[in-house]
Amino acid sequence: MKRILRLFAFVSVLVLAASCACKDEYGYTIKGNQIVYNTPARPADQQSMLGFAAEPIEHVRVGLIGLGDRGTGAVWRFPYLKDATIVALCDLYPDRIERAQGILEELGAPRAIHEFSGPEGYKELCELPDVDLVYLAVPWQLHTPIAVYAMEHGKHAAIEVPAATSIKECWDLVNTSERTRKHCMMLENCCYDFFELTCLNMAQHGLFGEIVHVEGSYCHNLEPYWDNYQGDWRMTYNKDHHGDVYPTHGIGPVCQDLNIHRGDKMDVLVAMDTDAFAGQDKADERYGKGAVEKYANGDNTSTLIRTRKGKTILVEHSVVTPQPYSRMYQVQGTKGYANKYPNEEFNVPGLALGGAALKDVAYDALDAEQYMTLKEQEAIMAAYKYPFVTEIEDLARKVGGHGGMDFIMDYRLIYCLHNGLPLDQDVYDAAEWSSLVELTEVSINHGSMPVVMPDFTRGEWDKVDGLTFAMAK
Repeated sequence: MKRILRLFAFVSVLVLAASCACKDEYGYTIKGNQIVYNTPARPADQQSMLGFAAEPIEHVRVGLIGLGDRGTGAVWRFPYLKDATIVALCDLYPDRIERAQGILEELGAPRAIHEFSGPEGYKELCELPDVDLVYLAVPWQLHTPIAVYAMEHGKHAAIEVPAATSIKECWDLVNTSERTRKHCMMLENCCYDFFELTCLNMAQHGLFGEIVHVEGSYCHNLEPYWDNYQGDWRMTYNKDHHGDVYPTHGIGPVCQDLNIHRGDKMDVLVAMDTDAFAGQDKADERYGKGAVEKYANGDNTSTLIRTRKGKTILVEHSVVTPQPYSRMYQVQGTKGYANKYPNEEFNVPGLALGGAALKDVAYDALDAEQYMTLKEQEAIMAAYKYPFVTEIEDLARKVGGHGGMDFIMDYRLIYCLHNGLPLDQDVYDAAEWSSLVELTEVSINHGSMPVVMPDFTRGEWDKVDGLTFAMAK
């Protein structure tokens, strides 16, 4: 009997050890067949950043770190923003800095005053007294460390996506922003695409009724682009990790539709992936057969999330199979429906806002509920543009950046900093949307076990009534 008890105690210790991800305060335990993350108490020297507005900045001085594809795109856009100037540039390689300086000169903007290169150059930029905003376009793994350093040195931070790659990094961003009282915005450009912005306005005016289900994704064959990622960092991350490693383009816009942490919150997540059929083939082709024993990231990852108010979210990630680009943006409500892909540029209508009750419909009439006509859709999309979009649409389309949404994103960021207004996306958005990177991997690694999502607002998810775009009086 004693031997049995000792064996039982030993097995219990093994189970307990297996159920705990890590010993730090941001780890998780398994309780009742759910993965439950710790939510640390807010330290006494921190305050919530909900609705936070910093002092107005007369002219925003920007330090840009990372001058690859994304960073170079920002260099092309910023000269069109009258209330901001790029004053500092930083990249590992000096030739990229000179290229960026040439772009500024070509557009009639002043050359950046400060130049930094090398792996530690970002620290010198963040320590400058004449920089207000640090704008990061570096590999994912560097986003949080540099943003934290920037905020700790008195700078607002704007971070490319995803803002973080782990739950600990998400909390690092939240805690640093709360402690330093500096903005930390993730540069989720897809929230500023024209269709998504207009649908958000329609949702806020009740055209979809009660939204019950939303979808978003990043389905993009990256075959032409793998070599663009310096040091092969993106392929390396995919071959080493399960889960939705790039979730924010899909989940960002639909979280805004659902007012996440502005009246609702994401509660429980379940993720599942396919095997890496095409991914393994790509690794064999890229590194030599057998060099990568098992490519980790499945060809398709699907994630389901349920919110506190009973809504559902479907998010997908797929980057190695041949397919047309899609962010799968979809809104389903009690009174209407919106669907962006197949892309509206191909004249595929995407709105169905109900109408007369369907009567006397044959059981096999599968097209009884129809999309609005293109003419009707164009009229309603024009009627529900945000005023700030109407004002800058022509310039945004001219300047570009993924069709103009990058410019609208930069415009709104600088507008809010200049006028001392709350930003459209706060640090909790950055943490919530980026948290899927770790949460989906953990769910998959535990046999698609449900994950109780961390609440980065620490219980304040219903203190703000809906998302608003702040405007100066």
